[in-house]
Amino acid sequence: MATLIAGVVAVLLLYSLLQLFRAANPVVLARGIKIGGGVVALAVAAFTGLKGELAVAIPIGIFGAGLLGWSPFGASGFGNIGAMFGGGSARRSPGQSSRVRSQFLDMTLDHDSGELRGQIVDGPYAGHALDEFDLAQLTAMISGFDAESVSLLESYLDRRFPAWRQNAQGNSAGWQGRASSSGKMTNEEAYQILGLQPGASRDDIGRAHRALMKKLHPDQGGSTYLAARVNEAKDTLLRTHHS
Repeated sequence: MATLIAGVVAVLLLYSLLQLFRAANPVVLARGIKIGGGVVALAVAAFTGLKGELAVAIPIGIFGAGLLGWSPFGASGFGNIGAMFGGGSARRSPGQSSRVRSQFLDMTLDHDSGELRGQIVDGPYAGHALDEFDLAQLTAMISGFDAESVSLLESYLDRRFPAWRQNAQGNSAGWQGRASSSGKMTNEEAYQILGLQPGASRDDIGRAHRALMKKLHPDQGGSTYLAARVNEAKDTLLRTHHS
């Protein structure tokens, strides 16, 4: 009887974990997996090191440190291992952000945390942050937004409420990817989207583009619309350099 109860409890726990995994924010989930992997790797390195197997412990320890974003060898050499796994900041200064603006919304993406924040700049809620509203209030705004603002809002909802599309009612959802740009992107807009200063080199543009696509690419749980805007920003600035 005790074995049966334990089995039922195990099944319920497994089901609950699967539900949490399914509803988790992809960015937060990926960060949690990376941190957990780093901690496990460091623990294995410590265990093998205590047994005297340094030839095994050292590379495992470096790998774990890289996952956690630590750079045990400074800014060069093996310090780049952290950047390979998205945890380091080699060749990229902290505190950078990208900005995309539409008629109704001003959105900012923090490069370090991947957090997407939004400010309403037009309409009855102008001056308020999107974080002040719940899901029902935010989806109710969709009907009053232009297509570009809807795509930005959907990108925000995908990050804050990962399962919102499955629960959405009617035709208010599903505009993602259908918005047309408000016009030809200017160099100023492109620099803001990539989080760069005017005069950035081709290498700077390429690095900023790759870093953002890791966070925004649809295959990584990101936004189709924002990924398209990042691609457009890169092309705009590279054309400027070419000319």
